[in-house]
Amino acid sequence: MKKLLLTLFIVIAYTFSYAQIGRVFDKLGADGPRRGRNTTGTTDTSGGRTGLGFEHRDDAKDSITISFKYIDGIKSNRIDSSINDFYNYFSVPAAQQYLGNNGSAGYSLIYTPFTKAGWDAGFHAYDAYRYTLDNSRFFKTTKPFTQMSYQLASGKEQMIKILHTQNPMPNLNFGFEYKLITAPGFFVTQNTSHNSYRIFSNYQGKRKRYAAYFMLMGNTLKGSENGGIKNDSFLLSPNFSKRFTIPVNLGRDSGSLPNPFNSSVTTGNIYKDFTFFLRQSYDIGKKDSIIINDSTTEYLFYSKLRFQHTLTYSSYNYQFKDVEADSGIYKRWYDTTLKKFTDSLIVTDRWKVVTNDFSLMQFPDTKNSAQYLLAGARLENITGTFSGGSKNFYNIVLHGEYRNKTRNRLWDILVNGEFYLNGLNSGDYSANAMLERFLNKKWGNVKLSFSNVNRSPSFIYNTLSSFNFGNTASYKKENITVAKVSADNPFISLSAANYFITNYIYFTNYYQTAQYSKVINLIQASASKKIKLSKRWSWYADITLQQTDAAAPIKVPFIFTRNRIAYEGVFYKNLNLSTGLELRYYTPFKAYNYSPVMGQFMPQDTLTIKNRPDIAAFLHFRIKSFTGFLRAENLNAIDFTNGFGFTKNNFAAPHYVYQGFIFRFGIRWNFVN
Repeated sequence: MKKLLLTLFIVIAYTFSYAQIGRVFDKLGADGPRRGRNTTGTTDTSGGRTGLGFEHRDDAKDSITISFKYIDGIKSNRIDSSINDFYNYFSVPAAQQYLGNNGSAGYSLIYTPFTKAGWDAGFHAYDAYRYTLDNSRFFKTTKPFTQMSYQLASGKEQMIKILHTQNPMPNLNFGFEYKLITAPGFFVTQNTSHNSYRIFSNYQGKRKRYAAYFMLMGNTLKGSENGGIKNDSFLLSPNFSKRFTIPVNLGRDSGSLPNPFNSSVTTGNIYKDFTFFLRQSYDIGKKDSIIINDSTTEYLFYSKLRFQHTLTYSSYNYQFKDVEADSGIYKRWYDTTLKKFTDSLIVTDRWKVVTNDFSLMQFPDTKNSAQYLLAGARLENITGTFSGGSKNFYNIVLHGEYRNKTRNRLWDILVNGEFYLNGLNSGDYSANAMLERFLNKKWGNVKLSFSNVNRSPSFIYNTLSSFNFGNTASYKKENITVAKVSADNPFISLSAANYFITNYIYFTNYYQTAQYSKVINLIQASASKKIKLSKRWSWYADITLQQTDAAAPIKVPFIFTRNRIAYEGVFYKNLNLSTGLELRYYTPFKAYNYSPVMGQFMPQDTLTIKNRPDIAAFLHFRIKSFTGFLRAENLNAIDFTNGFGFTKNNFAAPHYVYQGFIFRFGIRWNFVN
């Protein structure tokens, strides 16, 4: 019977394949055989080759030219195809200190202040996972391009990324991006589920006077909060070798197994945002054209003056909920009395922001669009909805910019600023200056930058916010001054920064806030270098030194370093390989504690985090358009105290623990249609 079925399958397959030959040849056109041709390999009267043979694949047919720009950028960028740094494709940045689970709240160990003037809701613990206008890309491509990524890790953690973009016409591009992160976690009430999408398009008129940029973007970030484990000693007990059995402070799901399909949050934060963005411009200047042939003309245009309007609508929803809140915990941590021993607690702030921006741009050099003067005004209409009702606000903002990327590409000058003339954030301002010089191929670029920002406290510190649990103080504006210098060349990359922060506002504990009266001075120096150990072995070394006053409420490790020892090369013509060990280490410091309801990290002075170095073994490879990743992470957690296991967990914060051994598998595939 099996032989009969196999014979029938072969006959059907052969018949079907033979029936398709004519169709395939018809599609080949002049390069393939046609009906009526002879089979001698000569040419018939129609001029086509008649021999029945195989055509060598032309790799040039799959070649593509693709580039992208950021919304306010002038530089054209290429998609990165390198494989030596996994964090280019992972959701968590390399220097991020996060609460142990992919997608959980975190902050950067390399200090960077928040320097946005004007309105800010104040919730930034999940910013690393968000799509924003600043990190959005607008593409230009000669062929439809699709990039698909998938990652699977221990604990049923998954991540999916999809990018598609195409130019149906040379002057019109559209596309979309999607990202999914789901991680049940190894501890109770630790699951995260994030969904983000972007739909984007850019258009330029045939005569290059009119241009438009369009985007729809949204993020839904769901992070369960367990408040940390109840007692650190549980980690040493053999009875809790399965980490999801360890009791935690928040959530009542102890004993339940991690579930990758459970995206609901019963105790934790749900942050949602949506953005509609439309920018239109019309140019006045000098027009020209090039006649390609009798039917094709390439129009050229050199702008002298541009009228630009930007419309942005954004909505934000920040919510913490605990459907079975433990009254004892909330009384002790937040001084909040619940009606029952277990009760529901829901805290929500909602925002809607409509922005209209009108700008004029003047181009002094007709042949250099990277040199311009910009002056504009912006009206922001803001509506906030809190537990006490709704409130309307507005801002009137003046802004300007001068940019000059010289035609010889040696100098790059940028000076910009904005001033909040009136409204909710009246008196806020930001001023920035940057000077960059390309010396030569050997010495690379040298860059100097300076910024000063005067900003209102984020709204979570305002008495109107639902997340303000009894704080009545009125705070002064924060002032942040940053001076930086950097040098980037083939030999080494160096940078140094000095931060001066006055009137720094922060959470002192789970809900109370304060303002630091002294000036905080933080010095930072970084170096990055690739060291060739041999023909195939390379050492990638990154180190950052940071120092500030120990009494200041900003906490940083003195040394943060990341090192990769990799065996690399191209083998068998198409196999691009990078394999080795990766180590991340930072010196002991009093790491921030975390307030689950507020979604804020807060300084503490009682516990010093002393972790082992994070160690991972990796195998990264690329074969043409296919890229694969294999990683064994947290090898540092190995422990023989209670038998062999990976139970020597590192700490992310007081009572918050990183996972043990994780095996991670990932692929990324590029398609050119």
